[in-house]
Amino acid sequence: MQGPFKPSSTAAIVDTDVPARLDRLPWGAFHTRVVMALGITWILDGLEVTVTGSIAGALKSSPVLRMTDAQVGLAASAYLVGAVLGALFFGWLTDRLGRKKLFTVTLGVYLVATALTALSPNVWLFIVFRAMTGAGIGGEYAAINSAIQELIPARFRGHTDLAINGSFWIGAALGAIGAIVLLDPRLLPSEIGWRLTFGLGAVLGTGILFLRRQIPESPRWLMLHDQPEEASRVVAQIERELNMPPPTTPLPRLRLSPRGLRLADVARSLLHDYPQRTLLTVILMATQAFFYNAIFFTYALVLGRFYGVTDDRIGWYLLPFAAGNFLGPLLLGRLFDTLGRRVMIAATYALSGLLLFLTAWLFVNGWLDARTQTLAWSVVFFFASAAASAAYLVASESFPLEMRALAIALFYAFGTGLGGVAGPWLFGTLIGSGQRSSIAWGYALGAALMLLGALAAWRWGIAAEHRPLEDIAAPLSQRD
Repeated sequence: MQGPFKPSSTAAIVDTDVPARLDRLPWGAFHTRVVMALGITWILDGLEVTVTGSIAGALKSSPVLRMTDAQVGLAASAYLVGAVLGALFFGWLTDRLGRKKLFTVTLGVYLVATALTALSPNVWLFIVFRAMTGAGIGGEYAAINSAIQELIPARFRGHTDLAINGSFWIGAALGAIGAIVLLDPRLLPSEIGWRLTFGLGAVLGTGILFLRRQIPESPRWLMLHDQPEEASRVVAQIERELNMPPPTTPLPRLRLSPRGLRLADVARSLLHDYPQRTLLTVILMATQAFFYNAIFFTYALVLGRFYGVTDDRIGWYLLPFAAGNFLGPLLLGRLFDTLGRRVMIAATYALSGLLLFLTAWLFVNGWLDARTQTLAWSVVFFFASAAASAAYLVASESFPLEMRALAIALFYAFGTGLGGVAGPWLFGTLIGSGQRSSIAWGYALGAALMLLGALAAWRWGIAAEHRPLEDIAAPLSQRD
């Protein structure tokens, strides 16, 4: 039975080549399975976010909920608050109990919460259930990001991570298509349709529960929790599946003295050992969170109020937007492993900010219609999606292995809390004012924040491409 490792003064030194064996592997069916089983998190998140945005009009016209613009924004913020709290709690458990155990728990929380959302009898319980759904997704981010980073070979890590994060927009497209069908008044009453849209995620998540049973515990987590034999066994099993013979020459080895993780260790790593990385990650996570959540959570409100797009047509305008967001990380991802993290992160953040400034100027002057507004947003977020995905990459690969899930959770929580929770409420209020100039100032703020992220990446970015995780940040338990 695996469990949290108890620190002991008599803990033996572990001498292992597990990280080097994982990084030497070719890409194979095992890695594809990892991406499919664990990457579903981003698809589910994209589905949830898009569903809420797509059905904003239906929520407002619902005879049961009768939500205002501000309450739509509040529900979006509640989802993010739940995600923050879920990331912190489940991130802490993930480092203690292991990546694999939390896969089922966090996905289970999500499944129950999204089903309850569909049954919401009033607006306040709807908001509570949205917060619970966010908690499940936030926990998934911490557990899944750490596992993917630890299982994918170093030379594939950058573009794989970006592509997985970009799959958020596959979920967004599914949510948009689902909204198109289920909100069609010719097929279903709108009160039934918006409730059924939340069943999409439950159906998708239930199927993934079975696929995750085939994913092993992270060998890196096992070696750090005094289970080196089990770690070697898991790696050997992966090698056999990929027809990879055992190494014939010595590989780089780590000498570890496994011990429990203390909060003092986390604070020392973040504030003393890696203060510039900490500041960089906070800036990247907070700026992209405000940029994304403020605009995307209120996307449908802008189309409806300023361009007269009806509720049942919103999904058609989300599809090209989702395509631009998905293609950005997919097509630009390999450049993060060739040109390098620092150059590409700075470039994508800067282009996102400059293009949003241009879009705000066109919007405030009334030179856009629904189609050209959607086209402009799609171009902006082609680059912004890669930038946002890179922020998660930096958070997950820049700090020691023992605190990987908790570090991801802390940065996700702080960045989202600082930049993401207030964004939907602020933009919902600005849209409610009915003034283009007010909304344009909000866009300008988001653009300026992205330029700040670009400057931080250029100043403090690190060259993490093709480097083992243990080389980027030495484990806390490493011994010379």
